[in-house]
Amino acid sequence: MIAAKAEIPGAPVHDGPVADRRIEPAHKPILYLEEVTVSFDGFRALNALTLYIDEGELRCIIGPNGAGKTTMMDVVTGKTRPDKGTAFFGQTLDLLTLDEPAIAEAGICRKFQKPSVFEKQTVFENLELAMRTDKRVWTTLFARLTGEQRDAIHEVLETVGLTAHRDRRAGELSHGQKQWLEIGMLLMQEPKVLLVDEPVAGMTHQETERTAELLLSLEGKHSVVVVEHDMEFVRSIARKVTVLHEGSVLTEGRMDEVQNDPRVIEVYLGA
Repeated sequence: MIAAKAEIPGAPVHDGPVADRRIEPAHKPILYLEEVTVSFDGFRALNALTLYIDEGELRCIIGPNGAGKTTMMDVVTGKTRPDKGTAFFGQTLDLLTLDEPAIAEAGICRKFQKPSVFEKQTVFENLELAMRTDKRVWTTLFARLTGEQRDAIHEVLETVGLTAHRDRRAGELSHGQKQWLEIGMLLMQEPKVLLVDEPVAGMTHQETERTAELLLSLEGKHSVVVVEHDMEFVRSIARKVTVLHEGSVLTEGRMDEVQNDPRVIEVYLGA
C-alpha cells in the first residue's frame, strides 16, 4: 500500500493513526500515480510525476511534445514499468504488479489516436466482439446473444451515435465514426477508467463537436482521461486540466486558470 499524503483526501493509507485521521471526501480518487519516474537512455520521460484522478471525473491532460503524456498512459496500462514510484487503481490494486491484459480486465481501457476496428465486420458485430464474454474458441463458435447483451449493444450504439449505422461495415465509416465505434468497443468492456489519446485529430468540425458531446456524456459513469493538443476542443469539455512539462505536473486547475498561468503560456500555449 502507498502511504497517505495529508493534502490528498482519499489517498491509499496504511493501517494506524494516519488512517484514523483520514476524512472521507465526496469523490474518491480511483487512479493514483505517486513520484513516478521513467528514464529512457538517460532521458527522464517522467520525473517524479504525481497525479490523482477521481471516480467519474473527466480530466484533460495537455502539454508540449515530450512532456510525458504518452509515457504516463503507458505506465497506467502496464506497457512501461517505472524506475521509481507507485501506481494504484483504487485503494488496493497495485498496477505495477500486473501485466497489460490484467490491467484491462481490472477496468482500465485505452484508446489510441489511430482507430482500431474490424473493418470487414459490421458496427454491431464490432461491438459484439468487444463484449466482456468468454472468448474461448468453442464458447465463441456456439454463443448466442442474450436479450440483456443485445440491450447493452443497443445502448452503446445510442451513446456513440451509430444506431443508424449498426449494419454498415466498419470500413465504410468516416474517420470520426470509426473513432466513436472504437470508444463504443471500449465501453462494451465496462471500463472504470478510459484513457483517450488525441480523439479529435483529423476530424471535421462537426465530428469534433459530436466527440465533445460523447465524452461529456460519459462523465460520472466512467473516469475519462483525455490527452489532447486541440485547445479549442479542450476548452469545450474541460472540467479540470492538468499541464505536464518535462515529465512532471506543471500546474492543474480550471481551464481559465491554466491558460492564464504565465508558466503555461511560456512552455506551451505561447509557443
